[in-house]
Amino acid sequence: TPLGIMQMLERYQIETEGKHCVVLGRSMIVGTPVSILLSRKAKLGNATVTLCHSYTQNLKEICLSADILIVAIGKPHFVTADMVKEGSVVIDVGIHRIPDSTNEKGYTIVGDVDFEEVSKKTEWISPVPGGVGNMTIAGLLMNTLKAWKQRNIRQNIY
Repeated sequence: TPLGIMQMLERYQIETEGKHCVVLGRSMIVGTPVSILLSRKAKLGNATVTLCHSYTQNLKEICLSADILIVAIGKPHFVTADMVKEGSVVIDVGIHRIPDSTNEKGYTIVGDVDFEEVSKKTEWISPVPGGVGNMTIAGLLMNTLKAWKQRNIRQNIY
């Protein structure tokens, strides 16, 4: 998933250098790795990163200071429009199935961000579904191909 997020930033030409990136969620799977990737000295990096979680004090104020907000906090619709700076970029990593009696399936898929309201304020926002999840799959396929090539080059098959 962190690779997918970085690919998404690159694909949509979202500059990270000198930007304030706030990462909501400190998991070892998404939050921590993506914060390291964004802060490294590299093309997609050189950002000032603030890593937060649901117990962070002044969370709303910290989110409002973000040029780029990456949300992987694991709570549906956790981020609302009043937490997002006008013109910012929001990447929603969360995916949740919530009950919805108006939908024939009986549920709706949503992210950690209230997409409908937050999208009115952002320069760009990733959709759920159809955003980071797809990029994660693309990253897995790239890594699978890379591993296959490395294995077969060593065995002189490729």
